[in-house]
Amino acid sequence: MGRRARGRRLQQRQRPDGAEDGAQGGGKRSEAGWEGGYPEIVKENKLFEHYYQELKIVPEGEWDQFMGALREPLPATLRITGYKSHAKEILHCLKNKYFKELEDLEVDGQKVEVPQPLSWYPEELAWHTNLSRKILRKSPQLEKFHQFLVSETESGNISRQEAVSMIPPLLLNAHPHHKILDMCAAPGSKTAQLIEMLHADMNVPFPEGFVIANDVDNKRCYLLVHQAKRLSSPCIMVVNHDASSIPRLTIDVNGRKEVLFYDRILCDVPCSGDGTMRKNIDVWKKWTTLNSLQLHGLQLRIATRGAEQLVEGGRMVYSTCSLNPIEDEAVIASLLEKSEGALELADVSSELPGLKWMPGLTQWKVMTKDGQWFAEWDDVPHNRHTQIRPTMFPPKDPEKLQAMHLERCLRILPHHQNTGGFFVAVLVKKCSMPWNKRPPKLQGNSAQSRQPMQANPADPTAGGAADPSELESKPVAGIGDTEIIERTENVENNGNRKDGVCGPPPSKKMKLFGFKEDPFVFIPEDDPLFPPIQKFYALDPSFPKMNLLTRTTEGKKRQLYMVSKELRNVLLNNSERMKVINTGIKVWCRNNSGEEFDCAFRLAQEGIYTLYPFINSRIITVSMEDVKILLTQENPFFRKLSSETYSQAKDLAKGSVVLKYEPDPTKPDTLQCPIVLCGWRGKASIRTFVPKNERLHYLRMMGLEVLTEKKKEGAVLTEESTASSGPPEDEMSAEQRAEPAAGPDAAPSSDPAGAALPGEETQGDP
Repeated sequence: MGRRARGRRLQQRQRPDGAEDGAQGGGKRSEAGWEGGYPEIVKENKLFEHYYQELKIVPEGEWDQFMGALREPLPATLRITGYKSHAKEILHCLKNKYFKELEDLEVDGQKVEVPQPLSWYPEELAWHTNLSRKILRKSPQLEKFHQFLVSETESGNISRQEAVSMIPPLLLNAHPHHKILDMCAAPGSKTAQLIEMLHADMNVPFPEGFVIANDVDNKRCYLLVHQAKRLSSPCIMVVNHDASSIPRLTIDVNGRKEVLFYDRILCDVPCSGDGTMRKNIDVWKKWTTLNSLQLHGLQLRIATRGAEQLVEGGRMVYSTCSLNPIEDEAVIASLLEKSEGALELADVSSELPGLKWMPGLTQWKVMTKDGQWFAEWDDVPHNRHTQIRPTMFPPKDPEKLQAMHLERCLRILPHHQNTGGFFVAVLVKKCSMPWNKRPPKLQGNSAQSRQPMQANPADPTAGGAADPSELESKPVAGIGDTEIIERTENVENNGNRKDGVCGPPPSKKMKLFGFKEDPFVFIPEDDPLFPPIQKFYALDPSFPKMNLLTRTTEGKKRQLYMVSKELRNVLLNNSERMKVINTGIKVWCRNNSGEEFDCAFRLAQEGIYTLYPFINSRIITVSMEDVKILLTQENPFFRKLSSETYSQAKDLAKGSVVLKYEPDPTKPDTLQCPIVLCGWRGKASIRTFVPKNERLHYLRMMGLEVLTEKKKEGAVLTEESTASSGPPEDEMSAEQRAEPAAGPDAAPSSDPAGAALPGEETQGDP
């Protein structure tokens, strides 16, 4: 088995869910440990205690507190998504309603602690509580709060994410114009944070930047798609590659090919996960130093690959949910040493005021799984050389060690702020990596032609860390970026670029794991499908129609998706070497009899906030009372709506409409964020096409609590709204949908908020 295959296997099998969302993967196992009928796992591991006491990772006198914290369950944490203007409204709703109801509440004789904001997270957008998942789920007094959390999480307004997992994106300091790579992204809560940062200004539908989120595990990529889709951004692309050999991409800049370098890279690598013991309690019995020794090489290769793809002046955050210096400082020290001054550790001590952390270690030793210690590489016997590598030890030269400033790394210990254990290092790139410095930095066809990576005799891991940085599709050892660019141009000259079809990479170039994805087909400029849409919605001349795509090359186009122009550039120039799982947000859906209503396509709620700034027709301004009626009744007749709304709707032709609520600043007690909904103007009524959880969200923000649905029904609807892969609604005629007698999608009487529309909010297109 080759090194790359071994690396892939390690990433897939040994990667815990780390400090990510507890609702995913490993969190389920830990629940079984807390709540199931299994014997309680004994939270003892003598080797673990011996190892970390010897390394002195905990300040003197705090060891008992450290171990005590590790044995306690992890508090629940939630984050309010910050890029929607609704964030402040959700925060207001949480503080003044749900948290107030928790005051003086007792569950099973225990006083419920009111959630508190994380002191270091900006604008009070992250909160933690000691309520365990078991109490939240099982207590009738907390049912309303629990339903709120579940529903808002599904809508993408709240992310249930572990506190320490929120730190790396904050330290990346990303801005809307940044090109961002998330190398090991699943399950996606950090990716969601990065998307929010791109959309800091909600008035800009297409930020210049984008996020490319990668994961080695094909199945986890779909989890990533689900997380990202909740945020409805045209600037996210999910790809499936081994992070240690993620291909170098090219983009078209004024007709010339240039290598894509990223402004920000998040490198949250697979790790042994001993910082997650409070959540993944099976780590207690499975912990051994062997995991760290096996993962060190992979972590270093991933970090090296990230550093190569970082732009000069860019920032890369390396993080693990492990406390082991072999996975933490040893990787950073080795990367700094081989970079020969190209990288340096940034001092971020003042960037998150309120966060308690310990400085990085500057001295450590290596221990084998049977407890044998080695202080330096020279002490390691020859028969151990495959297991223990020289990059695992601190640099010998004291001056070199001091110049690295390893103390600038951040170590988060569980007992300091009642969190998981975590490690973060922020690296800044000063110049090209030494093996990439062939020509000076030039733009154009010869841009960044780079020396093929050769084994560096001075670098003991040369064989391990250098090789995978070449393209996966590399046919011969000497290929550089210039040849790659030329090859891409040849492919495009054969018609690939002209047709705007970005299919999966040929199997000769890359092994395809998992599902074979449909191609991404951009709508040609002269496509007859677009003018009726443009006319019907009176789209602004600035509308970027070149960015519209479908997922089929044959037959009727059922769904139209949209990406930003920067991601279009990436897609068109890299389909040969990139396995794209998903990108784009749905903006229009076909309805079969739509032609009789002048336009075959109706608006999709998923993409309405992106599309709305370009629409100049079929907009109905509604009052808050109208919104309540539209969201709680299936097909309200015109007479139920305000006279202002009726006067706008009566002269409109039947078909898709935009329903816009504008807040009134003179009435501060009312909802103070704008709402845009997709609707359908029927013969004598208007209905909304809004997913169930989004309906509940808007109603809550307006002070209406909808709790009448039965739990079973709620679960079914939630599942439909997040995982439906078929578009049954698209098959119905517009007439059927617009009339109260509509069959398949009529809301059950027990659900005044209306049923979720299957197909309206499909999360992925596998």
